[in-house]
Amino acid sequence: MEITYNIQDITTVAEAVIKQLTSKTILMYGDMGVGKTTFIKSFVKALKSDDDVTSPTFSIVNEYVTPSDKVFHFDLYRIKDENEALQFGIEDYLYSNNWIIIEWPDRIENLYPNNANTITITQNKDNSRTLKLSHNISLTQQNAIKLQKTE
Repeated sequence: MEITYNIQDITTVAEAVIKQLTSKTILMYGDMGVGKTTFIKSFVKALKSDDDVTSPTFSIVNEYVTPSDKVFHFDLYRIKDENEALQFGIEDYLYSNNWIIIEWPDRIENLYPNNANTITITQNKDNSRTLKLSHNISLTQQNAIKLQKTE
């Protein structure tokens, strides 16, 4: 799934993404300032949460409650390595059957479930965004994609 959108359409985009997900674990990729947290705000609202969604840059994880579930929103930008994530118990979150949304997931690429969905957001020259949703990226596939990008 690939959608190009303007920021005023982000609610509709979040609702469309929810319908296409195959996992409750979402890996968010995109440059700093591209709108990952803005998308997550709309995503959490589309799950019917009344919680105020903010970036967990310093807290590392924020928890939001929906009528039937919880959402754990991680920003791993400040994490040095997988060991640091293991020390705060990230594996308990990853395998909890709650919604897990991870910004900067490359910091823990050997830890997250193989069935995670990947969302990549890029900013276009006209200030619109393009969101690309990929399903069930295995670690082997992800490493192959990284290799292609560096060639």
